[in-house]
Amino acid sequence: MSEVDLSVTIGRLKLRNPVLTASGTCGYGEELAPYCPLDELGAVIPKSVTVNARDGNKPPRLWETPSGLLNSIGLQNEGLEHFVSHTIPKLAGIGTPVIANIAGFTVDEFVRMAARLSEFPEISGLEVNISCPNVKVGGMAFGASPLLAAEVTKAVRRATGLTIILKLSPNVTDITEIARAVEAEGADAVSAVNTFLGMAVDAEKRIPKLGNVTGGLSGPAIKPIALRMVWQIHSAVKIPVIGLGGICNGTDAIEFILCGASAVEVGTGALVEPSAPLKVVEGIREYCVRQGVSSVAELIGGLRVKSGN
Repeated sequence: MSEVDLSVTIGRLKLRNPVLTASGTCGYGEELAPYCPLDELGAVIPKSVTVNARDGNKPPRLWETPSGLLNSIGLQNEGLEHFVSHTIPKLAGIGTPVIANIAGFTVDEFVRMAARLSEFPEISGLEVNISCPNVKVGGMAFGASPLLAAEVTKAVRRATGLTIILKLSPNVTDITEIARAVEAEGADAVSAVNTFLGMAVDAEKRIPKLGNVTGGLSGPAIKPIALRMVWQIHSAVKIPVIGLGGICNGTDAIEFILCGASAVEVGTGALVEPSAPLKVVEGIREYCVRQGVSSVAELIGGLRVKSGN
């Protein structure tokens, strides 16, 4: 069998393979480079950027759970202009597309970041984090409302010609409603899913184990739910879906692809093993060879569901 074609298309982006880093789990990308050659990945998504610098939440910010990880970082970062002046130059020439993750607390903040980052050829796309609370409407997360999600998407679409990926929150009643809403307003793709809201308790001390009380649950523990949501979203929209949630090896990635993901993001798995994203790439390749598949794109949405299931 000839070499497997691992390339996939997300919006305007042609990626060499379907494996990306998940925002928030590899810093700004350069931290991962000594352990995982970035030019062998489909794309790199650095940690979230906000308009203004943020100190983040009070510690403890991380707590390991059975098969998972709770985090309550609070979007700690140096702000948009620091990202522009210090981070973008370091990402130039890494040999793979950089997709900036932007997080805003008003629609105007999202627009400002989208327009500013569009000025730099080093940035190939934007992942729009709509799990943040909209401070102008009482703190409801943009991603919890189809109307708010659509409003952000429409505004960002007008502000940039870059590929835009809406990162969906799973903490909703029907995630397909949100996916359809952002597709209608010009999203090129969606990534699913962000972390699930959870908490951990120290029973002896009778206190929360996280300084912020609640946090986001990621890792293998959420994979079955994330797979279900990716499958539902793929059935509901025509734009590509990027799957994430507990992907640690090639088999995990293939499961998401069969459920409808055009690409995947590796997050918590890279915290456990920094070389995990590269191993996921190799695992996908090995699966294709074993199955006699010439192109990974052939597998997207290829889950065989028996009638009556």
